[in-house]
Amino acid sequence: MDLSLDRPGNYLFVRRVDARSIVVVDRELTASFLLSPERAVENWPVTAASELDASHVEAILELKPEVVLLGTGERQVFPAHAFMAGLLRKGVGVEVMDNAAAARTYDLLAGESRRVVAAFILPEQK
Repeated sequence: MDLSLDRPGNYLFVRRVDARSIVVVDRELTASFLLSPERAVENWPVTAASELDASHVEAILELKPEVVLLGTGERQVFPAHAFMAGLLRKGVGVEVMDNAAAARTYDLLAGESRRVVAAFILPEQK
């Protein structure tokens, strides 16, 4: 029997999620980041959902999403209304979930060639 590494198509995908890191393809990221099928924006300056406001929307919109998946860590935590409204006013859907659920949903939508962006919040490393 032949074994081969089965990788999804030509897009960035999430391989593993834990409490302090997320592995994208073969790279472990330990700070908050934005992920689209074509690009990862590392060191997104957010360490908790409570920090999010309208000023964080522009970095996400630069990736031209049709839907944003906000991964808020190990638990689902809703951000301030101003953050959510900033995306919705631009016609961009937003879903809030824990990081593991956001990663699964992102991989599914990216695999369908959807214009998805996942915004993953990871705790500050000490």
